[in-house]
Amino acid sequence: MILHATEMGQGPPLVLLHGLFGQAANFGTIQKRLAASGHRAIALDLRNHGSSPHAREMGYPAMAEDVLETLRDRAALPCTLAGHSMGGKVAMIAALRDPAAIGQLFVADIAPVAYRPAFRGFAEAMLALPLHDGLTRVKADAILAPAIADAGIRAFLLQNLTFGSPPAWRIGLAEIAASLPEIEGWPALAAEPYRGKALFVAGERSGYIQPAHRSPIRALFPSARFATLKHAGHWLHADNPDGFVALLTAFAALAT
Repeated sequence: MILHATEMGQGPPLVLLHGLFGQAANFGTIQKRLAASGHRAIALDLRNHGSSPHAREMGYPAMAEDVLETLRDRAALPCTLAGHSMGGKVAMIAALRDPAAIGQLFVADIAPVAYRPAFRGFAEAMLALPLHDGLTRVKADAILAPAIADAGIRAFLLQNLTFGSPPAWRIGLAEIAASLPEIEGWPALAAEPYRGKALFVAGERSGYIQPAHRSPIRALFPSARFATLKHAGHWLHADNPDGFVALLTAFAALAT
């Protein structure tokens, strides 16, 4: 599957993969700064997200192949591949499947392990939203509020809703909801470890990367290094964009 992409700048390819319910546009400011610093910055919409095609299958091997196929089509390999959360898992699988294509791997706040269900309530609330003419962003926000207390998360989720006649979810919401057990998990792999450079970055206020995760990380990525981004929770690039860009550009510079 060829994914929708936005591209800025010239130089070594540096590819950005968003997390669950996100889209390439979430990296807009980050992407501009990477392009200005001498990178060919490419942000992808993963399948069922943003403007990319929809599909029932959402396993990580399929999503990783989408990324590799799209980057081959753009003559953007080898690259530095950076992924956040779900996108980080996609990036890890891509590196394991085609290590020659991924010069360096940057993983933001996720580990190659299964996580407890955390987003199913969001998907249920989104699916239950009545999509009728006259629905506004303010009304949709109010309807979601009892199930999703955090206003910032509601705003993040509602970026995926178009307010036409009638309103519609731009993302493959039903496909995402059905695939949440796979997205929360980690597939059984029969792959050799990825021996390229890898950096795993945890948010200071996030619990997604735990000390116990270092062993499974190093089993698959024996050259992995670890960093913690201060003043950031799980959404590192939104909470501390300056620190995120500094870490990513310093890491990408190791390829030259």
